[in-house]
Amino acid sequence: MAIDIYNQEGTKISSVTPKAGVFDGPVNEDLFYEVVKMQRANKRRGTASTKTRSEVAGSNQKPWKQKGSGRARAGTRKSPIWRHGGTVFGPKPRDYSYKVPKKVVRGALKSAIAYKINEGRIKILEVLKVSEPKTKLAHDILVKLGFDNALVVTDGSDNNIKLATRNLQGFKHLDASAINVYDILKYDGLVITKDAFEMIETAYGSSTVEG
Repeated sequence: MAIDIYNQEGTKISSVTPKAGVFDGPVNEDLFYEVVKMQRANKRRGTASTKTRSEVAGSNQKPWKQKGSGRARAGTRKSPIWRHGGTVFGPKPRDYSYKVPKKVVRGALKSAIAYKINEGRIKILEVLKVSEPKTKLAHDILVKLGFDNALVVTDGSDNNIKLATRNLQGFKHLDASAINVYDILKYDGLVITKDAFEMIETAYGSSTVEG
């Protein structure tokens, strides 16, 4: 399962075969669901809030006497059935975050990369460098690879690339240490430098834990 390596001109110059047992396993889409759901939940701010009858503004005085008025009984204008009254079982600030086992996260990420490899949606660059932190320079390199929508992963050593891809529409840059399942699946392509690929391969091939 060789992966082609390209230069910044979009020309194939060599290929690399991933280490056995790292990205050549079956693609487990069930793990995608579990991990992406966790990632999205962890991003929720959880700041939605409503006021109960004890928190809305208003008097606790009985609006009219209990009997004799011909109207329904009412104890307070802050009742949930009244306009401007409190809310029943409304949202309150809460923490939506949770964790899944590390084994699941590792398995999902390995499956996500394997999925991109199987679909031919991954391109490895020998090196990715720009002389200046300009968006156009990064765009000209990436479009030569045939992607107009891709996740760009580097080893994080070149700050110019981070700045040049920051405002690039359709692309997102991540350091190899921050690669995650959600972003891999969100973008059509995966562009990764050779050094970053080796870092990820070493990190996820150094353990016998499988997904």
